[in-house]
Amino acid sequence: MRVFFDSSAFVKRYVREDRTEAVLDWCDRATEIGLSGIALPEIVSAFCRLRREGSIDEWQYRQLKSLLLDDIEDVAVCDLTPAVLGQAVNALESNTLRAMDAIHVGSAVVFKADVFLSGDMRQLDAATRAGLRVEAV
Repeated sequence: MRVFFDSSAFVKRYVREDRTEAVLDWCDRATEIGLSGIALPEIVSAFCRLRREGSIDEWQYRQLKSLLLDDIEDVAVCDLTPAVLGQAVNALESNTLRAMDAIHVGSAVVFKADVFLSGDMRQLDAATRAGLRVEAV
């Protein structure tokens, strides 16, 4: 099963939050994991925020970043191709979305995801309108 994670969903693989167990279950069930090319900087940004806020220390930050970089080696990273950007523009024109959220939706469409995971309801609605099966995590 081709499972696409937006950044807010995939970060739960590393940081315990509400619905982390569901994310881990989807990771186990996936035959292929898809991420947008913008996911890596967005997830590292989340780790940096946690470090700045004192929720994690420097060692934990380096551990999380190392785990993420190892995982990125085994996932399908969707580049910002004209097809992805076209789908993102379509999502923006027919939904109330932030640009980065639209890029995730566009990437998932081009990836031909069997399921799209996110914690953002507006993004999930846009993904549904784009023809994707969605799951809130």
